Amino acid sequence: MTPLSPVGHSPSRLRKHRLFAAVLAAGALLRVVAMAGYRPALWFNDSYDYVQIALDPFPHPVRPAGYGLFLWLLRPFHDFGVVVAAQHLLGLATGLLVYLLLTRRGLPPGWAALAASPVLLDGGIIQLESLVLSDTLFLFLVVAALTALLWPGRRHALFAVAGVLLAMATVTRTIGLPVLLLALAWLLLRRKWRAATLAAVAGLLPLAAYAGWFHAENGRYGITATDGVFLWGRTAAFVRCENIPEHLRYLCPAGEPETRKASSSQVWAAESPIGWDFGEAFDPRINADAQSFAVRALLEQPFDYARTVAYDLVVRTFRWERDDHPTAVTAGKYLFPEQADPLPVWPVLGGGNPLDVLTAYDPEVDPGTGTRTAEPYAGIMRFYQGVFTVRGPVLAAVLLLPACVWYRRRTLSSAVLPWTAGAALLAVPPLTVDFDYRYMLTATPVVALAAGYASARSRGVGLPVTSPLVPRSRPPS
Repeated sequence: MTPLSPVGHSPSRLRKHRLFAAVLAAGALLRVVAMAGYRPALWFNDSYDYVQIALDPFPHPVRPAGYGLFLWLLRPFHDFGVVVAAQHLLGLATGLLVYLLLTRRGLPPGWAALAASPVLLDGGIIQLESLVLSDTLFLFLVVAALTALLWPGRRHALFAVAGVLLAMATVTRTIGLPVLLLALAWLLLRRKWRAATLAAVAGLLPLAAYAGWFHAENGRYGITATDGVFLWGRTAAFVRCENIPEHLRYLCPAGEPETRKASSSQVWAAESPIGWDFGEAFDPRINADAQSFAVRALLEQPFDYARTVAYDLVVRTFRWERDDHPTAVTAGKYLFPEQADPLPVWPVLGGGNPLDVLTAYDPEVDPGTGTRTAEPYAGIMRFYQGVFTVRGPVLAAVLLLPACVWYRRRTLSSAVLPWTAGAALLAVPPLTVDFDYRYMLTATPVVALAAGYASARSRGVGLPVTSPLVPRSRPPS
């Protein structure tokens, strides 16, 4: 018998994946255009804190240090252009992971390419990768962890890798912790005891080590010292202070609820009773009081809280056009600008101002805006982002697709894990802090992954649990 020649099969294999190759190439080209249009990077208010961490790593009391450590690893290049290039590569790698996982699970290549297209082609995500901000790294870590958890086979090392990745995601953005807990619960529901143990140890030990480092520097165990003030900001949108204890009333926000600023703006505003100022950490006593205030407000006004969260989660997330929430300035930071804003002059926690911090990392940063805009490339990206982005109703349809598949097949599947992870990324910020469009952008590729995974042909991945809401699946014929 003549052995099969791999050469003869190579072209057919390439043709099978040509649509994804085209999508990946288009995503790479768009990122090159973005880098040509905005040099070396775009900036957000959080950027300067992260760069400060990178100059001399420390457990920042306001920002988790994971992204700052990522910048620290790249500091020897002394070039924010390298940082943005690395983030674009992470974006492309995220799309590749989505495609590889879905095709491995039996989804046709064309549909797998479609599921990977949000992270590869969405103009908002490409803009987010151009910002010196933690979200791109966080998204890659979450998708990499889900890929490790869902990859076919009984490779227990992958469960430990997933735990480490989710621990890294948590110290990059604290919303990674709910995803880690969901992953552990999913493994336990599937009765994968050894895998759950490996993932728990690999995920929780690094978090314990980080909490110990944080305690050594900040006097308390945690990842940040802002849990109370952010939850207070969430309640500041609706709270009425008649039933708040007297000793906490100094935290009552000014004005009637309908006239107040957005929840996240309440925390940072100059007139806020929280009393925070640029270059400072939040006062520990105020953080503790703010948490007590918020808990009391939630207990006294649960329906007002539910109404506030429901509006942010349903209306703002799934509407077609965006609004200027939480402020027009913040919303504008998620768009490719015509001209970059001047660098602010406020003090940065740890010393110096934004220009001092940026030039200590990259001496070639423009001293006026930190960004040089070049046409026609910048204009191409502004036009592209205005047209090619996942709109709210489309995201809602993709989010609902797994439920429709489960109903048709009369069984749940392993897609429950990425689906709950995507839902958590959408829901937890409005539940605990505020709605923000970059959180929606980060969740979109995970929701698309869940939709593709639920639609895959592979059936041997069902959960060994029953539910009164889901009829038992029929035995295969």
